Amino acid sequence: MSWALLLGLLAALLLLLLLSRRRSRRPGEPPLDVGSIPWLGHALEFGKDAASFLTRMKEKHGDIFTVLVGGRYVTVLLDPHSYDTVVWEPRTKLDFHAYAVFLMERIFDLQLPHYSPSDEKAKMKPTLLHKDLQALTEAMYTNLRTVLLGDATEAGGGWHEMGLLDFSYSFLLRAGYLTLYGVEALPRTRESRAQDRTHSADVFHTFRQLDLLLPKLARGSLSVGDKDRVCRVKGHLWKLLSPARLAARAHRSKWLGSYLLYLEEIGVPEDMQARALVLQLWATQGNMGPAAFWLLLFLLKNPEALAAVRGELEQLLSRTEQTVSQMTTLPQKLLDSMPVLDSVLSESLRLTAAPFITREVMVDLAMPMADGREFSLRRGDRLLLFPFLSPQKDPEIYTDPEVFKYNRFLNSDGSEKKDFYKDGKRLKHYSMPWGAGHNQCLGKAYAISSIKQFVFLVLVHFDLELINPDAEIPEFDLSRYGFGLMQPEHDVPVRYRVRP
Repeated sequence: MSWALLLGLLAALLLLLLLSRRRSRRPGEPPLDVGSIPWLGHALEFGKDAASFLTRMKEKHGDIFTVLVGGRYVTVLLDPHSYDTVVWEPRTKLDFHAYAVFLMERIFDLQLPHYSPSDEKAKMKPTLLHKDLQALTEAMYTNLRTVLLGDATEAGGGWHEMGLLDFSYSFLLRAGYLTLYGVEALPRTRESRAQDRTHSADVFHTFRQLDLLLPKLARGSLSVGDKDRVCRVKGHLWKLLSPARLAARAHRSKWLGSYLLYLEEIGVPEDMQARALVLQLWATQGNMGPAAFWLLLFLLKNPEALAAVRGELEQLLSRTEQTVSQMTTLPQKLLDSMPVLDSVLSESLRLTAAPFITREVMVDLAMPMADGREFSLRRGDRLLLFPFLSPQKDPEIYTDPEVFKYNRFLNSDGSEKKDFYKDGKRLKHYSMPWGAGHNQCLGKAYAISSIKQFVFLVLVHFDLELINPDAEIPEFDLSRYGFGLMQPEHDVPVRYRVRP
């Protein structure tokens, strides 16, 4: 390297360091904390353990503050009473679009011309409601039985061992894939169901390799070996989910047809459509398996909760005219009559759902807080909500917030509890695993029914036990903060068998 080039690089670095120190807090802005490292600021702490870092910042600065993270100024809002101000603000002021496009390109190598999140949602929303939602729910139940009971039957009688995360994630994603992307053939035969199990297993194992590297992909921190592996995995997924290959599948969902039509309308070429379908596989299925893992683990570690859920299911089944083996669907009326399981799911999500809700600040903006304060936000900054800390882990809202309480979301009369308070005021947003406002998850109803159907089938058809009943609940994989449901640092071994 020539001395001139080296001096040029040093000069550029010095200029960067000087620029990174130039910003100071203006009157009316949130507290500013740039850290001790020029340009990087708090990037290392934030990346290592976002929840712990943001907790320290909240203790230091209060429920709104701005931090420097890798050259970006991020204003963090942790007052749940003020979240509505953000989640319903129009895109002209606070926009998610730019960050979504950035993540699509970095993680999924996806570029969509003329992409509009609002147009996409408008196209897809009808396919996740009413009769189409009912069709998805019924298909999901059928496919869960295909993979869950079919795999167990093929494996033979007796006990089988595997990790609980692998158990939950694989069966839910495989059934979800068959539900949305289609099955081998209709009418379904023993042979076609076996092919569905084999093919869906290939999809899951390939997808899981990508999912494990997703945090590194998002942060651009892949090693050389990781990059080679990601290229191979993505290539295989693009082939598995190519529109041409999916066209040969039977019983494809209306959701898939509508999404492919939308991609064609905005001029997306077929090779890029395959990448979009991989993104959608992650978006629709990537959180259900981990959610079911935590739910089942909390039940296995809390005998009282497990007994309450089993008792509720047994009571419901006693009122039905069919035996469990005769039930080809789980009626929505039955799914809607599980308040104890609903509370268990809500409590599990409260403890483990940790998405970042982000907005790009498009214009200089005055943001009113619920308590009457007002703060100025700068154009070009990023705004971040982290509901995992507040409301979900807030001790003022929840007694013993770190403890799993299966009936936390039940009133004394058994109805759903919706009244939670902070600063003496009732909260609109007391738990936010599904996002809110413009970022509300479109597939919430489908996801909830899928998780409940899975838990129903597991508890009714299987004996499921921890191999080590004294095993501690694992810590989080801290790299997953911001991506939705947390995943464990390590899997938890279980054993299961089909009930006689």
